[in-house]
Amino acid sequence: MGAGRRLLLAVVCGVAVAGIYAAQPVLEPMGRDLGVSAELAGWIVAIGQFGYLAGLLLLVPLGDVVDRRRLVAVHLVIVAVGMILTATASAAWVAFVGLAVAGAFAVVVQTAVAYAASVSPPAERGRSIGVVTSGVVVGILGARVVTGALAEVWGWRSVYAVLAVLSLGLAALVLVVLPSEERCDPSAGYRQVVVSVGGLFGQRILLTRGLIAFFLFASFGTLWSGLSLPLADAPWQLSESRIGLFGIAGLAGALGAARAGRWADAGRAVPVTGLALTLLILSWAAIAQLPWSLWLLVVGIVLLDFAVQAVHVSNQHLLTAVRPDRVSSVIGGYMVFYALGSALGAAATTALVTAHGWTGSSLLGAGFAACALAVWAIDRLLPRGSARLPSGEAGTHQARKRTEGADRVSCRTSSTPGSPVPQRQRQRD
Repeated sequence: MGAGRRLLLAVVCGVAVAGIYAAQPVLEPMGRDLGVSAELAGWIVAIGQFGYLAGLLLLVPLGDVVDRRRLVAVHLVIVAVGMILTATASAAWVAFVGLAVAGAFAVVVQTAVAYAASVSPPAERGRSIGVVTSGVVVGILGARVVTGALAEVWGWRSVYAVLAVLSLGLAALVLVVLPSEERCDPSAGYRQVVVSVGGLFGQRILLTRGLIAFFLFASFGTLWSGLSLPLADAPWQLSESRIGLFGIAGLAGALGAARAGRWADAGRAVPVTGLALTLLILSWAAIAQLPWSLWLLVVGIVLLDFAVQAVHVSNQHLLTAVRPDRVSSVIGGYMVFYALGSALGAAATTALVTAHGWTGSSLLGAGFAACALAVWAIDRLLPRGSARLPSGEAGTHQARKRTEGADRVSCRTSSTPGSPVPQRQRQRD
């Protein structure tokens, strides 16, 4: 994985995920135009998350069966179709269909992360995941800046039109720049890998890291899905473009956590998770000051997005190190928790802001963060022998040692007489 290919995959992730979150800074005009009330505006974002959830279960496992490069290109084209539907919608239900389609195929993000993890040497896996995942955060947060500016000049529909064009361009670029990927298990079928995702949920490391992600992104969604409502109201009464600028603060925090992949490669993923979740709780004390201070809000946003990115990269590094044979499936299973948490945060925060103001929403976000920290602490206290898969740093390094050699072996086999026998078969013999 050269730097150029990492960057391309990061851009793919950013554009794909931007379609889900682009509505956040323009919920008010978008809801007004489509006839959606303020109390239900959060569902404009949540519907994309539910589509994303369906994609995680039904589409991401395809990455363990077919060439991920072609899969990325096809998914980007369908994301563009969803964006076009949304941009041209004359009724709320048409926009919801477009957002659901774009959300379902935005799981191209997980396919891109799985591609980066599978083609990287074990010692650099965390770095690759960190760089590619940073594109996700840039897309989520950068979309707010771009959305606000475009919406103020050309309206909210222009945002989805631009995303559609970018998705189609990236689909073509992926086919040209990225090499085809060899399948390590050509005998595996789609039905088999989809069923295997269900089996992963019974394993402790996925349950632990998944629950942490659920509460982590519920806290994240509580901030970003509800933030535009109090900023557009008294006393600030900010325009869409100014609301979008707060994404720059989050971007600074998220990019600062890009080093989380290197920390994971160094074996510090578990303690970094605990420290970052503690920081996440503290960030809400500053975010809660929104009615009185925008500067404290900015500080809180930087801290929150730093913490979220650090935990997210650490989670994915631990999971892909344990299951290198099912990278797409394990990431897809993990991201189910992410989608559910994000949807919960998006749907709950708008209702709470309307009923109890920003204080109520801030308490909710801090509560989600505290739950994530509690899951991490409980996992640290439980005996390691209670898991079917090894948990934590020790298990990750054991799994890495078992698979380090296999990751470097060509996956191709041949039935032609006299063809070379793969290294793993020679070792078994």
